[in-house]
Amino acid sequence: MLCHSLVWRKKYQVDRLLSSYELPAVVKDYFPGGWHHHDKDGRPMYVLRLGQVDMKGFIKSIGEQGLVKLTLHLCEEGLRRTEEATAKFGKPISSWTCLLDLEGLNMRHLWRPGMRALLHIIEMVEANYPETMGRCLVVRAPRVFPILWALVGTFINDNTRTKFTFFGGGDCHAPLSEFVDPAFVPDFLGGPSRTSIPDGGIIPKNFYMSEEDYEREKAEGFHLFDDNMYHSVSITRGQVHEVVVEIEDHGSVICWDFDIMKEDVAFTVFHTTRELPPCTEVGDRGGGGDAEEDGEPVGCAHSPLPLAMLSLESSSAPSTIPKHWVAGEDYKIVEPTITCHDGESVQGSHVTSAAGTYILQWRHVDNLPHHSFEFPLALHKGKVMYYYELLKSQDYRGSMSSLQSSHSGNTTHSSSDQSALSSCPSR
Repeated sequence: MLCHSLVWRKKYQVDRLLSSYELPAVVKDYFPGGWHHHDKDGRPMYVLRLGQVDMKGFIKSIGEQGLVKLTLHLCEEGLRRTEEATAKFGKPISSWTCLLDLEGLNMRHLWRPGMRALLHIIEMVEANYPETMGRCLVVRAPRVFPILWALVGTFINDNTRTKFTFFGGGDCHAPLSEFVDPAFVPDFLGGPSRTSIPDGGIIPKNFYMSEEDYEREKAEGFHLFDDNMYHSVSITRGQVHEVVVEIEDHGSVICWDFDIMKEDVAFTVFHTTRELPPCTEVGDRGGGGDAEEDGEPVGCAHSPLPLAMLSLESSSAPSTIPKHWVAGEDYKIVEPTITCHDGESVQGSHVTSAAGTYILQWRHVDNLPHHSFEFPLALHKGKVMYYYELLKSQDYRGSMSSLQSSHSGNTTHSSSDQSALSSCPSR
């Protein structure tokens, strides 16, 4: 392991990172993490407000290599600070403490490329910086946290897992004082110590990489954005595009991420316990889906594949929901309609409350006046690039209780953040 790590450090010139690496502007302005004093054992303390990190924005701004360099710089800075702490306190200090604030963590943080980045970073740190994290203090964990922990916990070795301590509830100032001098508790946690850490938040698109930079990084190796993950569809006036998801039990999570590439598009999520009509000749009723144009298979009401485009102006039903079905009786809206504009990026999720069929629907919004003599060929097209994923409840159910049982009695978990279980679009 040591030989492998030495080769790895030489290959990536890690030893020169502290002197050669300069933080990108987007990191300086939007990355909500930084070094902040030390804990009671003299370990340097790194504060990260993970719930305020726009993972999608960072991946699109600095790419995989940028995230890797940022992580390596953090780890190298941590080693340098442990040497300084050893000299300052007159005792050997070889590890640092991480104070992890999870307020704001929600389903958009489960976006697959972001999860890939997180898992890749965890594996890299575990392999090349073993035992450098002395303790991880986790505060204000919302109800969505068990899902995240179930996904990443298996990549953290057992010894590292024992270093996690969890604090529940909004007031964590007093409990933190067991590990951190009360004078050093950050102000955003109710302490007196001011930090210079950015607030985080959604990264403006003007920081995003250009197409040329994106293609260049992609050509250099594995890229966190897998183009095959995303479907691209065009929607003209009066058309919808739908994805049908079958749920067998409650508590599963449907996550989505989409970008509006052109025009305005409305997005809604429906639920029904009734059986949908059998699939008819969908391909003959289509209208402009890119998947059809590329010769890809087109789904139907009982297929996990995206459904074809269906025209409202045709004699057939405009969607998989029959026209004669009554809203509130035969089906219901579980995520209210939001209108998304050209250039917007939306991430969200829905925790299912019942088994049945859930329908994700994108509908073209036509705000321009039209006249009877206009031809359909002249109509504007909306364009959407989307991705969705289903997290089954059995994959994470019970993970919180098992997590609680593995720590001391003074550690609890917050359950006050109800909003984490609802749709949480970010633009």
